[in-house]
Amino acid sequence: MNLSVFGLSFLFLLIVNLSLTANLSYAQAVKPQPLIGVNMLGYYTSLPQTRDFKNPFPDNYYDQSFKILKDGGMNHVRYVYYWESYVKNPIAFINELKFVAILADKYGLKIIYDNHQFHTSSWLNPQRGTGFPTFLFQNNSKYPYGSGGGPTYPSAAAWWTDWWNRGIKDTNGTDGWNLQAQFLKKVVSIVDSHPSTVGYEILSEPQVHSVDQWEKIGKYNTVMTDEMRKVTQKHIIYSMTIPVDLKSNIGVNATNLAKMAPANKTNTLFKFSIYGLPSPGSYQEQRLNMFVTAGNLSGVPVYIGEWNNVARDKVINEEGDFVYEINPKTSDITPKDTTVILKKFNQIDPYGWAFWYWNFRPHRVENFNLVTSDENGNLIPTKYFDILKNAVQSVYSGKNAK
Repeated sequence: MNLSVFGLSFLFLLIVNLSLTANLSYAQAVKPQPLIGVNMLGYYTSLPQTRDFKNPFPDNYYDQSFKILKDGGMNHVRYVYYWESYVKNPIAFINELKFVAILADKYGLKIIYDNHQFHTSSWLNPQRGTGFPTFLFQNNSKYPYGSGGGPTYPSAAAWWTDWWNRGIKDTNGTDGWNLQAQFLKKVVSIVDSHPSTVGYEILSEPQVHSVDQWEKIGKYNTVMTDEMRKVTQKHIIYSMTIPVDLKSNIGVNATNLAKMAPANKTNTLFKFSIYGLPSPGSYQEQRLNMFVTAGNLSGVPVYIGEWNNVARDKVINEEGDFVYEINPKTSDITPKDTTVILKKFNQIDPYGWAFWYWNFRPHRVENFNLVTSDENGNLIPTKYFDILKNAVQSVYSGKNAK
């Protein structure tokens, strides 16, 4: 090769290299900052239909909360709400949601609105359940009132099986999927115009009861996504299911989890939860790796929508059955635990994460309490918020979310 040809080749490679470097720098520059924050519950947006809260709602709850979070280096809230709360008091629900969006704009926080459920509904679990409205259970002997909403109960298994088969209807005979899509679009219409709104979670941690339900959940997520895409282009999040038992006969693995992805994956995230230390070789690490692999198989980023550290014991719960319940006495999270978990998340590089959780009502699990309030309604961060704040500053220093 003569010198002139070599010189031209070198010049060409130099130009290509500079171009690639520039493109890489641009990609790095425009990559969104990770969402770093907490789960938050409100008042009217989380009221069960079958019971009321005994705790008073603190004055200026959102203003105080958002300021504390912002000053603590957070940029994100996964805002938990329930469909049955909307049915119970639509006007109060809508007004509270509007207020959240306005104040989130003010403080520069990014919100994912999470359509949550716990033990399916207060209809099936009047003591602790919240989620689906009671009109989806009434007048059906297969799911009697108070018969149990957790994954171990026959009534819950029957209801979720009917839900995935699109067999659930309200007392007027209206299709449950259509009703939920209308509700989700109502939520979108309330908050979508706000710059603080990042996206919407279709349904948090639904139950799966048989191996043939994975593809049905994918069909459900497709229907909900397609309906919501009529009114928003922001992120749509689909969730992991429960139970998450890697040895169960329902096929909990990355391949099946990937089947839950909606057909339209534009601006889609896959949400999962971690409630333990993902130490090398541990069961929690296996679960974490499975979720990350499922996201890769689906071709969508992952979002860690809930995390904390808990211990579980086999007990008889309020519904009279043996289950693995969180032990409040042995559950805890230390500064070291928190830093270890966040460093692991940093390696995964998720779209974001939200710690569980921020609530004006005290929880029996001490490390679930990020905040408390005094008799005057002033919010007081607990030691667990300080642990979280300090870990964020340590792990994300120089690139955190302020």
